[in-house]
Amino acid sequence: MEYKVAALYKFMPIEDIAALRAKIYTFTDSNVPSICGTLLIAPEGINGTIAAHPDDMATMVKFMDETLGITEGTKACEFKYSYASKQPFNRFKVRKKKELITLRKPEANPSEKVGEYVEPKDWNALINDPEVLLLDTRNDYETKVGTFDGAVDPDTKIFTELPEWIEQNLDPNIHKKVAMYCTGGIRCEKASSYMLDKGFENVYHLKGGILQYLEEIPAEQSKWKGDCFVFDQRVSVGHGLEEGDWKVCHACREPLSADDAKRKEFEHGISCHHCIDTLTPEREHALRSRQKHYADRYGEAS
Repeated sequence: MEYKVAALYKFMPIEDIAALRAKIYTFTDSNVPSICGTLLIAPEGINGTIAAHPDDMATMVKFMDETLGITEGTKACEFKYSYASKQPFNRFKVRKKKELITLRKPEANPSEKVGEYVEPKDWNALINDPEVLLLDTRNDYETKVGTFDGAVDPDTKIFTELPEWIEQNLDPNIHKKVAMYCTGGIRCEKASSYMLDKGFENVYHLKGGILQYLEEIPAEQSKWKGDCFVFDQRVSVGHGLEEGDWKVCHACREPLSADDAKRKEFEHGISCHHCIDTLTPEREHALRSRQKHYADRYGEAS
């Protein structure tokens, strides 16, 4: 059966994380048998991507609305749907975190200030402005899969590297207009808040992220090139949120194009051309044991 996938976040104060985590597990165990994916809970709110059969997802969405006020279109909340042809996550997890998206900059507080939201229908006009610097806030392995025409790629390995890159490469006295984007919007909440704190005056971000843009903007009008990396077993989606052809190396987590997967260095779950030169006998043994575990548990390699 097809799975409905929901990428969501909401910034809101959460005081008793343990109690909320237990409440979510109690509800899903009894009422949402097909749920999978991960929810992250922090003192600043909730974030995650979950999937379930459509009827089960409706049940889960109603519960989250009643419990947390997480409804599509409400303030400081994003709830984005797509679909997967098979189960996109192995299991369901609810994890406690210090931050929803780790930046380690307490001055970046989306509950107090964020950049200006730009709807997908208005995005092309904004980034066509020659005075606008277009910034991709995602990490290097994500930008390999796809990006907007003319975007600046900071080539970060992790999100916490972005503030240093901004300090070294951007100047609020020179870069008067900055438009940024990410997969679903949450990283831009933190990044835009940080930039406003550093004196940047006109900071814009794509509402709903790349996912909403790819859903709403026809391919023939799009300025997006490639696919969008997603954090589940689909690996990527394209225009209309159709599943893409990318894979991921389960040994090193690098995205692999269809051509990459045909290379002799690629063995599912064991190696690819990015990591085969560092594959030790001990590492290979561990990876093959993991693959056998998944095959025994789920009936196929994962």
